[in-house]
Amino acid sequence: MVRKTKEDAAVTRKRLINAAREMFLLKGVSRTSLEQIASHAGVTRGAVYWHFQNKADLFHAMREEVYLPLIDRMDDTLLGSLEDNSTDPLGRIRKHLENTIQILDQDQTTRETYEVMMAKCEYVDEFAEVLKSILSNCSGLVHKMELTYTKAQKIGQVSTQVTAAELAMDTHLFFSGLLHMWVKDTEGTLFRDRAMQLIDTHIRLRKK
Repeated sequence: MVRKTKEDAAVTRKRLINAAREMFLLKGVSRTSLEQIASHAGVTRGAVYWHFQNKADLFHAMREEVYLPLIDRMDDTLLGSLEDNSTDPLGRIRKHLENTIQILDQDQTTRETYEVMMAKCEYVDEFAEVLKSILSNCSGLVHKMELTYTKAQKIGQVSTQVTAAELAMDTHLFFSGLLHMWVKDTEGTLFRDRAMQLIDTHIRLRKK
């Protein structure tokens, strides 16, 4: 009975996250109420508060659902074995960028979540803390890319005229911009169909 209750709670929580994402995508985050999310999920408002403190907490859960698996994949792709001199660190950076685009292209949930994050939310009031969390994650990603660029410099793949930290930040800003444009290019004629080519150019410009 206890197990069944836990399973039911997990199902309800998942329904609420899905409903929130769909409503955020349709109406925008600021114009979506918890009552609307509850109605869309087919539950009471009390059920929302059983699982989430507020709308920002629900938004955070929606984001983490897709972002945590991406972080795990990112660690495997970007870092690999940094002690192995036979690795291709610059290729790892390329693969990380390409994999992210492929996931967005192939997985509807991830694509819709990124659209909500990048085009449907104003990070003010209670969402200011959510923005801090996003920026903290970005800082962690830049650090991982810096480690990978450091390895690329050690084996002569890229120039040492600029620091690994500068290369990492440049790649992060390039890819952040590309992601924003990719998400907004719903017709797929400006950036989505050229994303891999743009990534290839970015990486080629780094080769020594």
